[in-house]
Amino acid sequence: MALYDIIIVGGGAAGFFTAINAAENNPASKILILERGKEVLTKVRVSGGGRCNVTHAEFIPAELVKRYPRGEKELRGPFHKFMTGDTIEWFEKRGIELKTEEDGRMFPITDSSETIINCFTRECTRLNIEIQKGHSLKNFQKSGDEWNLQTSAGDFITKKLMLATGSNSKVWNLLEKMGHAIVQAVPSLFTFNIKDTRIKDLAGIAADAEVTIPGGNLQSSGPLLITHWGMSGPAILKLSAWGARELNMMNYKFSMNVNWLPGYSESEILDQLKELKFANSKQQVSKRAQFELPKRLWQSITTASLIKPETKWADLNKEQLLALAKQLTSAIYKVDGKSTFKEEFVTAGGIDLREVEFKTFESKLHKNLYFAGEILNIDAITGGFNFQNAWTGGYLAAKAMS
Repeated sequence: MALYDIIIVGGGAAGFFTAINAAENNPASKILILERGKEVLTKVRVSGGGRCNVTHAEFIPAELVKRYPRGEKELRGPFHKFMTGDTIEWFEKRGIELKTEEDGRMFPITDSSETIINCFTRECTRLNIEIQKGHSLKNFQKSGDEWNLQTSAGDFITKKLMLATGSNSKVWNLLEKMGHAIVQAVPSLFTFNIKDTRIKDLAGIAADAEVTIPGGNLQSSGPLLITHWGMSGPAILKLSAWGARELNMMNYKFSMNVNWLPGYSESEILDQLKELKFANSKQQVSKRAQFELPKRLWQSITTASLIKPETKWADLNKEQLLALAKQLTSAIYKVDGKSTFKEEFVTAGGIDLREVEFKTFESKLHKNLYFAGEILNIDAITGGFNFQNAWTGGYLAAKAMS
């Protein structure tokens, strides 16, 4: 049975990043990556719609941590040691240039996740990092100063062990047996299923909106995308991330308030509608969209306000004006279920963060046991933030292990 200096269980972004940095820090280290599937880096391949959203163009740690519903406090220190600028430099040193899009997301200029995958596999070859696939972790335990691992395809011994297995319930169960507390996993980053005549034929339309779930503190704003099954876009995804646990407790059935004119109250819009009634008296209400809303969305809102297509502004009565103001600023939609966001699946849950030393990402309960990525109870909104957590954790753990 071969002895390794470092074994990393999990052939994903965090695992590869850790291995490469550990090998560079100590080229003499014997390092092995164990992956349970037939392929490595599968989540990297589908991320960002196949383009790989590597990180986000936020360079201030105090601002970056605000994108993490779970992990904000814990990541503040690590981000001062390795964050966005370091990530950009790391890839540039390996010949990969990143570009920044308008919303701050950063991708390889090739717009292909294969660029990142090829970089990792090439670096592993260069640094003599061993990769073995088809190894599902069955058990592991400490024996003196070494870790003994039993997998579905063989046994291994290592001085230092990293678990970067993501939201793998079997590995979480093994950790629980060793005394680690696991926060139950629930979905995060999902879209809302809504069947409503107001959005029935509006798939593909996007508008800035403010979304609120009445009766709590859950609120979000940003672009909202109407889909064939309901609503998506940054405003919805942020709400799903911050409300992951509450929405799970509601079984994803709840009412949601949508303000299509964020920043404006119902009374303020009612006053503006009265001005429009005077200024556009001879025009049909539904013919020309107001407040810079997409035309089809405006027409749907006027229909929901019981305003007929031929109705002119001058003919609007008090009830119709009030109904229009309500539909624009406080429309209630019934959410009935959720859908996975594209092909990506993020969970809230994992190892209790109180049991991890965040200077090194080492277990506080077991020496020479390290973690990185989504195995921890850390998750972020969409936009490259989950990957940045993986890079930071992998870098600091590699430094400690090597």
